[in-house]
Amino acid sequence: MKRLAGKVAVVTASTDGIGFAIAKRLAEDGAAVVISSRKQKNVDNALAELRKLNLNVHGLKCHVSEAQDRKQLFEETISKYGKLNILVSNAATNPAVGGVLECDEKVWDKIFDVNVKSSYLLAKEALPYLRREKGSSIVFVSSIAGYDAFELLGAYSVSKTALIGLTKAAAKDLAPEGIRVNCLAPGIIRTKFSKALYENEAANEAALSKIPMGRLGTSEEMAGVVSFLVSEDAGYITGESIVASGGMSARL
Repeated sequence: MKRLAGKVAVVTASTDGIGFAIAKRLAEDGAAVVISSRKQKNVDNALAELRKLNLNVHGLKCHVSEAQDRKQLFEETISKYGKLNILVSNAATNPAVGGVLECDEKVWDKIFDVNVKSSYLLAKEALPYLRREKGSSIVFVSSIAGYDAFELLGAYSVSKTALIGLTKAAAKDLAPEGIRVNCLAPGIIRTKFSKALYENEAANEAALSKIPMGRLGTSEEMAGVVSFLVSEDAGYITGESIVASGGMSARL
């Protein structure tokens, strides 16, 4: 018996990188998984790849900042599978680099709208469905930058700190109902999103110098953590942020 058999999961921003790896792993572990992305083409390509593996997946376009898209995401999940057990909120953006107090107000608003507000709204809108099922859970994808801000990702780092706080607050609220809320805080993972941290030799050396394990992480390693957090193996874990960073320091 696969440990997520009979579960239904929604994973946002799940057609590439960490999100795609999470969707793939949850499906491999037995869940029916609904993937999404801002672009339908990306959804179609990801679905084709996952279905080649005979995985039970569905997908649709969803811009997490759009209320109608979020509504459709959950309504279509219920229409297709009849229930929702797991929400993984992975969508994030970082349209500019610089120190936190150098950030333009419009850029700040964009980062917090996608990274924090949308995560909050997704969880709130998923809650009526999660309440119907025993052992439901939510996972927010934060970052080690939420503990120790990256120099050129000031506003992004603060948004990821906010997700750690959201995890703790929501976990306390929902624990009496049996709904667990946890957080994944990846270190430097080799994805398109983080390529600026490793794409040239100097950047790569600087990144590796901060990682005791001496290598970047993989999306598959992050997916394994999430699969654990949403499984019954983690049934007594809520309100926690799991740092998967190859040993990088993570202290608030």
